[in-house]
Amino acid sequence: QVQLVASGGGLVQPGGSLRLSCAASGSIFSINFMAWYRQAPGKERELVASITSDGITDYAESVKGRFTISRDNSGITAYLQMNSLKPEDTALYFCNYKVAVMPGARYLPVWGQGTLVTVSS
Repeated sequence: QVQLVASGGGLVQPGGSLRLSCAASGSIFSINFMAWYRQAPGKERELVASITSDGITDYAESVKGRFTISRDNSGITAYLQMNSLKPEDTALYFCNYKVAVMPGARYLPVWGQGTLVTVSS
C-alpha cells in the first residue's frame, strides 16, 4: 500500500512564502506523475502544478511565476515552493501521484491528506 504524507502548510502573510512537501512510502516501483491540487472553501478542487517523470512541469495560470514544483533525486518526494502568496491562495493543498507498485502494473492515482495554507494579514 502506498501512502503520501503532505506537510508544510501554515499561516502566512500576503507576499510571504511557504514550501510544501509530499513524501511517499510503501510499495512503490515507479512514479510517473506528481501533482499538487488545492480546494478552497466552497470551491472545487483544482490542479495547481504538476511534474512528470521526465521533469516536464505545468502550472495553473493563477500561480505561474509564483509557484514552483520540484521533486527530489529519489523521485518519491515532491515539493511546492510558493512565493508571493495571496489571500486567494488560501486552501487545503493535496498531493497526488500516479504510482505503479510493480513492473508492468498500471499507474494508479494516490492522494495524500491535505495540508492547510492560510494567507492572511
